[in-house]
Amino acid sequence: MKEKILLMLSMQDSMNKKVHPHWVAQNFEWYRAAWVECGELMDHQGYKWWKKQVADSEQVKLEVIDIWHFALSSLFNADKTIEHIADEIIARLEGFSPQALSIHQATEQLAQGCLSNKRVCVRDFWELMAAANIDFDSLYIAYVGKNVLNFFRQDNGYKEGSYQKQWLGREDNEHLAEIVAQLDHQKSDIRDSIYNALSDRYAQVLAKNSASATPA
Repeated sequence: MKEKILLMLSMQDSMNKKVHPHWVAQNFEWYRAAWVECGELMDHQGYKWWKKQVADSEQVKLEVIDIWHFALSSLFNADKTIEHIADEIIARLEGFSPQALSIHQATEQLAQGCLSNKRVCVRDFWELMAAANIDFDSLYIAYVGKNVLNFFRQDNGYKEGSYQKQWLGREDNEHLAEIVAQLDHQKSDIRDSIYNALSDRYAQVLAKNSASATPA
């Protein structure tokens, strides 16, 4: 478990450095990004009793993974090493036993903690994982996949606005899920495998756009 937490922390640090090389010193409000994601999760789960709604469990799980990105980021401190942060995560989870909360209850508990304490509580996040039926290994592989996709987006013009999220009639998240499902999750080079597979598919989009832009 610690090895996987260390890898996720390292990947999050690398991703954040693409946005700002000295991101830790900027002291961004990661807790705010987390509670806003909680609101988006609620929309996918459904809370409007006055109209017909069907919970989108896959989108809910994607929102949980997005919250984990912000939770990891919120734990960084200039005085702490990644090893120290990993040990703190494991220590905070010692003796953890889920309270059997509903997704609504767990989401509200996490959001309330973010707003009250201006930080993301790891145990509250684990409650949300349990409510959404996500185990640690599922969190790990989904996180690695989404982190790689975030890198891919940045490398292909996301910040500049030239990146296309719709590929061949589907969102890039859907392509990612399909790619991850086909890979061996125990491979040491799984990050490279995901990135290369995304590149291959996106190349088809660029080729199609190039062909349509060429005068007849």
